Amino acid sequence: MLLNQFLLLAAILFAIGVYGVLVRRNGVLVLMSIELILNSVNINLVAFGTKNGLGGQVFALFVIAVAAAEVGVGLAILLLIYRNSQSIDIDQLDELKG
Repeated sequence: MLLNQFLLLAAILFAIGVYGVLVRRNGVLVLMSIELILNSVNINLVAFGTKNGLGGQVFALFVIAVAAAEVGVGLAILLLIYRNSQSIDIDQLDELKG
């Protein structure tokens, strides 16, 4: 397959992820959108790594590890927020201000 096809797929995933972060109000859906953005970065790293002979796969593994840690910490924070306020609506979270 051509490099352009991988870049187009990554751009579409990145656009969907950014749209999800900007529009969604649910905290879990925002985390899923961030995962889409990170997966688009992984596709770019692997595509450029195989084309240029660099270690794109190694960087992709690091991004996957960071994404797993982000999901764990993010879900723990969302569970604590839900336990305290009975809602995970991002617009209603003003407790973190100040």
